[in-house]
Amino acid sequence: MYYAIIIVSVLLFGGSFYCKDVYRQMRGSSMLISMEYSLIGAIVGLITLVIINGMMIEYTTFSLIMALASTINGFAFTFCTFKALKTINLSLYSVFSMLGGMLLPFIQGILFFGEEFTVAKFISVGVIVLALILTVEKGKRKNGTIYYIGIFVLNGMSGVISKIFVSAPFEKVSSAGYSILTAICSLVLSLVFFLILTKKDGNVEKITPASITVGALSGVTNRIANFLLIIALAHVDASVQYPMVTGGVIIVSTLISLFGERKPSKKEVLSVVVAFLGLLLLFAIPE
Repeated sequence: MYYAIIIVSVLLFGGSFYCKDVYRQMRGSSMLISMEYSLIGAIVGLITLVIINGMMIEYTTFSLIMALASTINGFAFTFCTFKALKTINLSLYSVFSMLGGMLLPFIQGILFFGEEFTVAKFISVGVIVLALILTVEKGKRKNGTIYYIGIFVLNGMSGVISKIFVSAPFEKVSSAGYSILTAICSLVLSLVFFLILTKKDGNVEKITPASITVGALSGVTNRIANFLLIIALAHVDASVQYPMVTGGVIIVSTLISLFGERKPSKKEVLSVVVAFLGLLLLFAIPE
């Protein structure tokens, strides 16, 4: 059942990434637009999660601290993203980001939470890393190592923080309650930064209902996907869940691109095949 939840989450992430790209094409990619996008997603995500949680908002101090840490980590990742994309191409950025998102929770689960290190996990992660490397395209690179490290570490910290929340022996709220607190923190910080940036440079084209719809759809699918991962993480090892997520996102994103203007290259199709093989090996090899 919990593996099915992870699969649904991966599908939702794929849809969210697609909508985010559409939003970028409609509105641009400045920091102000990024905060606008985050604000829309936080508002709609918060409303949806509150409804899912039976119109309740739960609270414990530990949960709020973890939700705030997750939100600050997310904003730092956004900052590094904008800086990194000025120096490296999108494919290299994606590799750094997804590798961090997979490897840090994988290592954390084994070293600090007693998750078993198996041959299947080792080989599967190695194959998925190969799939990511296959997507790299040659492009102009400048100095900016600190930002490459930033996107690797900060995207990985997203999973690390979630694992700490699920496993720590402190009083905590439910998975939905934690997701709600995270959305509230994101809404507040997004609004603050949005107002600051608007005051500094408000020369942005007026937002349209179509843009709001796309941003809202991206935000709600992303919030629900993360909510589902929190649920699954209480029952599935991080060293299994995050390779599944990374491999799955490679596959889903490439399949979605088949219906867009930019068709996947042969290397990208090969990376999908390799990623799928890596996922199969995760469960096919005896422990």
